[in-house]
Amino acid sequence: MLRLAAASLAGTAIEFYDFFVYGTAAALVLGPLFFPTFSPVAGTLAAFGTFGVGFVARPLGSVLFGHIGDRHGRRPVLVASLLLTGASTVAVGCVPTYDTIGVAAPVLLLVLRFLQGLGLGGEWGGAVLLTAEHAPAERRGLWSSFPQVGPAVGFLLANGVTLLLAASLSEAQFAQWGWRVPFWAAGVLAVAGLWLRSSLAESPRFLEIDDHAHVPLVEVVRDHWRLVLLTAGALAIGYAIFYAVTTWSLAYGTERLGVSRTVMLVCIMGAVLVKGALTPLVALLGDRYGRRPLCLAGCAAAAVWMFPMVALLATGAPLLMFLGFLGAMLAFITMFAVIAAYLPELYEPRVRCTGAAVGYNLGGVLGGALTPLAATALAEQGGRVPWGVGAYLTGIALLSLGCFALLPETRPARVVAPAPVMD
Repeated sequence: MLRLAAASLAGTAIEFYDFFVYGTAAALVLGPLFFPTFSPVAGTLAAFGTFGVGFVARPLGSVLFGHIGDRHGRRPVLVASLLLTGASTVAVGCVPTYDTIGVAAPVLLLVLRFLQGLGLGGEWGGAVLLTAEHAPAERRGLWSSFPQVGPAVGFLLANGVTLLLAASLSEAQFAQWGWRVPFWAAGVLAVAGLWLRSSLAESPRFLEIDDHAHVPLVEVVRDHWRLVLLTAGALAIGYAIFYAVTTWSLAYGTERLGVSRTVMLVCIMGAVLVKGALTPLVALLGDRYGRRPLCLAGCAAAAVWMFPMVALLATGAPLLMFLGFLGAMLAFITMFAVIAAYLPELYEPRVRCTGAAVGYNLGGVLGGALTPLAATALAEQGGRVPWGVGAYLTGIALLSLGCFALLPETRPARVVAPAPVMD
């Protein structure tokens, strides 16, 4: 289990590194490089639009790779999705800018971002299911949380490389070629990930299935459509929080508040680091007390914290911004630490790869694709404190809270807390 969990964590870290590198570049440089005829705000919105295309592609990727996972096994999904995401990320780093090839530049960017999202849409389902279906029932939450640590590691890698380049290069050098280096590094990481995954065994639960679904998506839509919609709505706030903190706030802090890139990245990375470190510990609570109670608590905390978070961000003070981001990330991980166990348990094994991945990635469209765009537009309409962004995020938190309230608990009934040992 430790080797399997480590390989799953490494793979998700690499694929999310690819995804997050684009988000950071979109917040910092892609607007003026690929949309130079737009105003600064419009350029940022356009860059975030190409960022959002990756989220739109993710449900399509979950359908494509979910079909493979439900028909042919979870393991092939891990290899194919990693290859697709890695290759498209390296290619982004090679796209000429608007000044060189004109309108073809943003079109190429759009296509490659779509391919990134397609690959990532398959990654989560394969990595999580392979781990969850190997894990013992009483510790499924813990072992399944390791792939959930991957996004934090990928984010820290992506932003660590960007931070190093931003600190060591001039503005002109970073805009000219420095922003491309993190994309090129994805090639090396993809090769390492393929090596790690080459020896993984197929899921025992998949091998036990006698009658595989012929067209998994048809069964999911026909028999589980309500569950897919509820899980998508439930997960929307997690995505909204994460991308409000890691993508929108980075652009808002640097462009509107005049905070340096380095300070913003350090504040955000500190909060994400804490989130990643706490993920397995929160997952243990899910094994003990259930998945649904933690998800409800995380949504409630998010609804309470969104207005304080934007107020702390608007101060521009590093410590206060970090505290705002940290509170949001703690609410986020209270939900998402247990999601990797919760979603697979909600779906029957024959359509689990498709159902869980489609629900998970539709939540990304609702919460992740729209949040940077909506938050940027709302922040333009307000004063120094973007209260409209706080209201938007609070509304999503309440929507997710209602969806989680309608979902059942899935923690296996035989999992009970051990009796205390008496001396």
